[in-house]
Amino acid sequence: MAAAREDVVDALRKIVHPDEDKDIIRLDMVKDLSVDTDRVSFTIVVKNPDSAFSNQVEEACRRVLHEEVDRDLEVDVELDSEMIPLGDDVMVGDQSGEKQQTSGEDGVKNTIAVASGKGGVGKSTVAVNLAMALSEQGYSVALVDTDIYGPSVPKMMGMEGEKPRVNDDRKIEPLKKHGIKLLSMGFMVDPDKAVVWRGPMVTKAVRQFLGDVDWGDIEYMILDLPPGTGDVQLTVVQTIPLTGAVIVSTPQDMALADARKGKAMFDNVNVPVVGMVENMAYFTPPDLPERKYYLFGREGAKELAKELDVPFLGQVPIEQKVRESGDEGTPIVRSAPDSLSAEAFDAIADELVEQVAIRNAEDDPTQKVEILYE
Repeated sequence: MAAAREDVVDALRKIVHPDEDKDIIRLDMVKDLSVDTDRVSFTIVVKNPDSAFSNQVEEACRRVLHEEVDRDLEVDVELDSEMIPLGDDVMVGDQSGEKQQTSGEDGVKNTIAVASGKGGVGKSTVAVNLAMALSEQGYSVALVDTDIYGPSVPKMMGMEGEKPRVNDDRKIEPLKKHGIKLLSMGFMVDPDKAVVWRGPMVTKAVRQFLGDVDWGDIEYMILDLPPGTGDVQLTVVQTIPLTGAVIVSTPQDMALADARKGKAMFDNVNVPVVGMVENMAYFTPPDLPERKYYLFGREGAKELAKELDVPFLGQVPIEQKVRESGDEGTPIVRSAPDSLSAEAFDAIADELVEQVAIRNAEDDPTQKVEILYE
């Protein structure tokens, strides 16, 4: 039986670090993963090579892969250490916890940009509910609204009128709602006044959002980007190394054309697209739960994801409750967890976690982008 990357990652999730009470995939300990037809190779990065866990983890990996994937699978495991050489005989351990993946900010492990090529496709709705779904699944989550001109997070999270404070270290302390740490330009300005800024002011504000904030330990930072491919997008990739991007589109041709441009933008700055979401995929009448009406086209984003070789994370239906929950300030994942949309967002969050785990295990951490010609 040919081994699949997803099966390998799922099997390795069963190995839990006893001191952290988290599995080795969630702790980002699996690196250099390579999966062939009948052979798997990877490296386990440990903080203390002399610990009991370090002495047992190689054999545990072989055993779980033989049990869960294929008993005849060839498993090549190497152990590496975060111990850093300081001299001929002196070593010091990395005291920062698990190996950092992307953010450039202490304690932030994965940074995911949620983007769209055009407005009106429900990108902010997806970003907010994706953050909520990850939080409900037990991950520590931050949500950053980088849309300077049209921030949506304060309204959708029921935080209009709130203001963050600055701590003694002169860093912004993010607000918190529904277990998620939040920051938005909407918290900084009068919501009844337009933000009339040129590009340099926008760039400065976004860099402050990402650099002058006391985030603490965060497993997933969700960045709600404005639509398009302009100043904010370039500033984000210059300021922090993104783990990856999620592109949101509706199934209609106009939205798909812009989604294609969004994928090209991230390709140009070497940011991996870890998934595509099809929003407003279909409408199911409450009194006809077996029926689906494809109002904006059928599976257009799903087909585009296949064409562009991008993981397809899932479809979100059209539901009145999604709009109502956003207006009321409680994401549908929390306000109506049994709804079709909430179940869709939960499944999308599961698939995102899977794709991020594969990306982190197979590829080197993303670097900040240096743009020489702006």
